[in-house]
Amino acid sequence: MNTHELLTKVKNGEISVDAAEQIFRRKPFEDMGYAKLDTHRKLRTGFAEVIFCNGKTDEHLQSIFAQLYENEGEVLGTRASAQQYALIKKSYPKAQYDPLAKIIKIESTDKPHLGNIAVCTAGTADIAVAEEAAQTAEFFGSQVERIYDVGVSGLHRLLARLDIIQAANCIIAVAGMEGALASVLGGLVAKPVIAVPTSVGYGANMHGLSALLTMINSCANGVAVVNIDNGYGAGYLSAQINKMAYDK
Repeated sequence: MNTHELLTKVKNGEISVDAAEQIFRRKPFEDMGYAKLDTHRKLRTGFAEVIFCNGKTDEHLQSIFAQLYENEGEVLGTRASAQQYALIKKSYPKAQYDPLAKIIKIESTDKPHLGNIAVCTAGTADIAVAEEAAQTAEFFGSQVERIYDVGVSGLHRLLARLDIIQAANCIIAVAGMEGALASVLGGLVAKPVIAVPTSVGYGANMHGLSALLTMINSCANGVAVVNIDNGYGAGYLSAQINKMAYDK
């Protein structure tokens, strides 16, 4: 819980002053030697720390996962391999893995999913990045609508779902190739559009650079851009925007 939620629980008598004091007294980070876990991140930002699994040793991943689960009761790990999932699954049978999004997670089952985020892709090849975004937003408590394969080469497909897209508090546009989807959406909605360039495309796509430059140079208003293939960053930002909308 964040600071506001904690103080509200104290006010309502759901948690004692002494218990709340112990939470605030906790060290702002836990020094594990090779890692310093930001144990106060959820208090400051509303969202707990997430594990970037790629490149971590088995020992480090297991220890970090265990500590975050002990602290938060749930864990999200991104860019995880099937081998890393098998490792975690031995100690945590409840852990789930999506090989498409490359996400390992243990998620609270009683968590509400509020508001609405629309995650759109230009093509089916962009879905892996879109799923990383969608599942990140869901983990952080957002309701997500998936609208896939609605790229500009067949604009009627996008227009057929426009009522759902326009009703969202935030839109994520995931596209490779020339990356035009974000500009089209930016001109059709009154809500923020988070553009995610992907590395999908032929040679001149330059592993996502062409889509990135198109999105950065968009003439549409209200379009912001994250890094190439950064579904997690888009999902996190969309959850923040969505939370601001339903917290009004």
